[in-house]
Parts: sequence; structure tokens; C-alpha cells
Amino acid sequence: MLYSVIIPVFNRPQEVRELLQSLTQQSYKQFEVLIIEDGSTKTCEDVVGEYINQLDLHYYFKENSGQGFSRNFGFKLAKGDYLVVFDSDCLVPEHYFQAVTNFLQKNKIDFWGGPDKAHPEFSDIQKAINFSMTSVLTTGGIRGREKHMGTYHPRSFNMGISREAFESSGGYKITRMGEDIEFSIRLGKLGFTSAFIKEAYVFHKRRTSLSEFFKQLRFFGRARINIGRFYPDEVKPVHWLPLAFLTGLLISILLLLMGISWLPAGVYMVYAFSLFLSGLLREKNIKVAFLGTLAAYIQLTAYALGFLSESISRPENKP
Repeated sequence: MLYSVIIPVFNRPQEVRELLQSLTQQSYKQFEVLIIEDGSTKTCEDVVGEYINQLDLHYYFKENSGQGFSRNFGFKLAKGDYLVVFDSDCLVPEHYFQAVTNFLQKNKIDFWGGPDKAHPEFSDIQKAINFSMTSVLTTGGIRGREKHMGTYHPRSFNMGISREAFESSGGYKITRMGEDIEFSIRLGKLGFTSAFIKEAYVFHKRRTSLSEFFKQLRFFGRARINIGRFYPDEVKPVHWLPLAFLTGLLISILLLLMGISWLPAGVYMVYAFSLFLSGLLREKNIKVAFLGTLAAYIQLTAYALGFLSESISRPENKP
């Protein structure tokens, strides 16, 4: 079977270089790669030229329209039986397409996703952010770590769909603000089945600073409210937890400063210690464990602020 890899990119030539290098190492070779330059001012055209003889590689430049519609642009040009989307800040392990092929040969599904991991060569900040985003002690715990059938919602940093699913759905309906979750939900409502393929993981670099991580997670909080405009039942009680976390944190600090009670603040200290211990056991690195604890507090706070701000704002995308 033939896969078409669609990679939207905006001003990230170095990330594209690393991603393409990882794709040259694939053990399963039946795939093409489409780079969709989404109106970048710092293009990756020269980088693509470095790999044009190593991959079945195609480069397209278009006006900026956001990642969702740029993926649709690539879908329409793709030749593959399956259309695979990676974020430009991912590295793909050499067994990825073989793992997907093995799974598809045994399971009839229409679209899939896989986990994200931290590469051993990632910086301490990147490893800390990855810990925060994948830990069961944060919102990473609701993203799924085991194989699910039917109800799993793949995310576009690592997602594949059948050509039939794309043609029936028309692709992404919105271009940002939760476009991948909206797409996954809609595919399920159209009767297509999904799967979480544990072996089909990618190394996801995400952000390289805590300030950029804050901005990203604030956007994620906004995106969940935007998804609720299309599917109200997809804003579940669990999505309110970061806001409850932040509210409780602020109250606990106030009570502590006023000398009323230290117990609520103590609960948050226990939670921080739990994060630190979990990070230390997983990463075997004190610095990463400390940064991971800090990243988790930033993650929950930023998500809560985005969730709240979008709840009271005018919608960017309307159903």
C-alpha cells in the first residue's frame, strides 16, 4: 500500500530538515512526501532540495491559510491509499510505516493516531514539556496511552486516514482552534472507525521554552471551547479540571497569605511533589523532573486561562 505524508509548514526550515532526515531512514519505503509551505517568509524550499533524490518528495508553496486547510490542499494532491499527517516538529522512528502496515493488515480501520515521545537527544526543557503533556497526573492522562477502537480521537501531529474517509468527509472543516479534534469527531459521526496504534509513535519536539509552551497551552484551552461550538457534548467535566485547579490554587495562596489556613496550599505541595517524583522515576534526571513539575503547573494554568477567555469571547470559528 502507498502512503502520502502531508506536512504543512510555516517558517520552520530546520525542523523540516530533521523530519525529512528521519523519513529517509524508514524500513517501509512505499510512501511519498508532500511539503505544503503555508505562506512562509522563511521557506524550506532549499531544505527540500537536499532530499529530493532520497525521497519521493514534492514541494508546494501557497498563500497562508492555516494548518487545517493546508492539509486539505495536500490531501487533494496526494496519490496514496492512506494520507498521513505529521507536524513539522516531529521525528519519525524508522519502524513507523511498517508498524502501521502490520496493524492495518490485521485490523479494518479508517483512521488512526499514535503516541508521542521524547527523543533521547531532546533538551531538558523539551523532555520536561513532553513529560507534562503525556503524564497521567496532568491533562495528558485523558489523551489515551493504550489502544482504543471506535472512540479514539487522533491528533494531527501524528494521524493517518484512508482516502475514502477523506473523500467522504471533505477533510478539515476549520483550519485552526481544534481543527484536528473536530475532524476526528466528525469522522466518527460519519461511521468511520479509528484506532490508537501504540507502536506508531513519533518524537514530538513541541516548544523549546516554557514561555512558548504557555502560549501553546493557552491556545489549546481556547480550542476546546471552540470545539464545543460544533459539538457541545465534547466539552466534558474533565475539561473543566484545569480551571478548577487554577481557581483552587489562587484560593489556597490567598488563604495562606491571610493566615487563615495552610491546608489547601499543602494539597498543592503534595501534588507538586507527586509530579516531581513521577518525573524523576520516569526520566531519571532531577533537572528534568523539576522542570517537568513546573511545566505541569504552567500547562494547567495556561489551559485554564485559554478555556476561560474563549468561553467569554466572540467565536473565531462558527459552526
